Amino acid sequence: MDLLSSPEQALKLTRRRFFGRSAFGLGTAALASLLGRDLSAAPTLDSTENGGLPGLPHHAPKAKRVIYLFQSGGPAQMDLFDYKPLLEKYQNQDLPDSIRGGQRLTGMTAAQTRFPVAASHFKFQQHGQSGAWVSELLPHTAKIVDKIAVLRSMHTEPINHDPAITFLQTGHQLAGRPSMGSWLAYGLGSENHNLPAFVVMTSYGKTKGQPLYSRLWGSGFLPTRYAGVKFRSGKDPVLYLNNPEGFDQDDRRGFLDDLSELNRMRYEEMADPEIETRIAQYEMAYRMQSSVPELTDFSSEPEETFQLYGEDSRKPGTYAANCLLARRLSERGVRFIQLFHRGWDTHAGVPKRLPEQCQDTDQASAALVLDLERRGLLDDTLVVWGGEFGRTVYCQGTLTAETYGRDHHPRCFTMWAAGGGLKPGLVYGETDEYSYNVVKDPLNVHDLHATLLHCLGIDHRQLTYKFQGRNFRLTDVHGELVNAILA
Repeated sequence: MDLLSSPEQALKLTRRRFFGRSAFGLGTAALASLLGRDLSAAPTLDSTENGGLPGLPHHAPKAKRVIYLFQSGGPAQMDLFDYKPLLEKYQNQDLPDSIRGGQRLTGMTAAQTRFPVAASHFKFQQHGQSGAWVSELLPHTAKIVDKIAVLRSMHTEPINHDPAITFLQTGHQLAGRPSMGSWLAYGLGSENHNLPAFVVMTSYGKTKGQPLYSRLWGSGFLPTRYAGVKFRSGKDPVLYLNNPEGFDQDDRRGFLDDLSELNRMRYEEMADPEIETRIAQYEMAYRMQSSVPELTDFSSEPEETFQLYGEDSRKPGTYAANCLLARRLSERGVRFIQLFHRGWDTHAGVPKRLPEQCQDTDQASAALVLDLERRGLLDDTLVVWGGEFGRTVYCQGTLTAETYGRDHHPRCFTMWAAGGGLKPGLVYGETDEYSYNVVKDPLNVHDLHATLLHCLGIDHRQLTYKFQGRNFRLTDVHGELVNAILA
């Protein structure tokens, strides 16, 4: 959205103001080109009552919010959801060149002279009316297969973690684009005046795995008010939220009022949208002082809730506790809730490390779906589970029964999704007998984004932001709506 497309902003650029600032205007333009920023791109602070854009949603939405359970590191699809019994027959045989098809390799396996097939170490069984195959490692997820859509034909472009995670979150491999949560905060605004539209939580299990970066939930070239707010474990879930010692609530209110007046004066002079962002963030922090303590206080939860999510849900900062907090956030109308759980990067020790990851996440992931359903929230909440890519069917290093590993694999992986507008009990897509290539109903990252946005009432081609002279969107110039997975 250009500055002049906003009537409020256009009125501020009077003839006198133009000539009064013309000497500085050329310098500003030059600075913008040097910084690579379009300084004229600035939506108004509150385009609609809830902070979203006028005209959105584009059509009646099925979902109002998203809970994204991101499994950072790449869960192994053939060990969890993509059952391939013939792999036992091919155990320790080299993966045929016709299957590998010249795929580029990571630095971890590029020097290997052999690519021995490693069959899954774990047992599979069909579950539910859908007959979905699920590993023994996911007994709780197995019980909800008729409530979720299992997407077995996901594929992506990057082969390494950082660009792959960035791609899943922003629709682009290079850093600098807005995350999906930021796009939704920008387009749809918030349902709760006292909480951020976009909240992020992180956790890890026995191993921390790949690092995470705040840009993964950043706003990119959107105003920073649309970035995710990170909640932490401990007594201060949001940093710098509490008043300093000796500074009470009345003092803070008066201080913010004076600061807001100064910022408004500066905004009248500069018309910089980041000044309004700063005002909005100060006010949000003030309101969160009363809303966050109540939100993070689990004392009102009945015992059955902790039994549903597991004992770890009593421990702040764990994946289970974050899932429970995600449900509480969704009840309060937070638009996008992003959980990152690290530790799925199994280059070695699959038989030990994969069960540990599943023990940390399986019960709570399934519990979240069940809890949302029993509270009447699943119908208008999208729950998404999955990582940035899958794992290779061939072994990384030497194939031994207890220590084998799997490398990164972008050509096929499995995600699942449930709720608002998606078809429950669906198994979508197929891979070959090696779980190496998609052979039916391919689903790429842009298609997934386009379909999720559709469930939220958004035409992915129309949610755009003008930056550096071009209209950008989450799906870039790609993405097709996948009707087959819609309810």
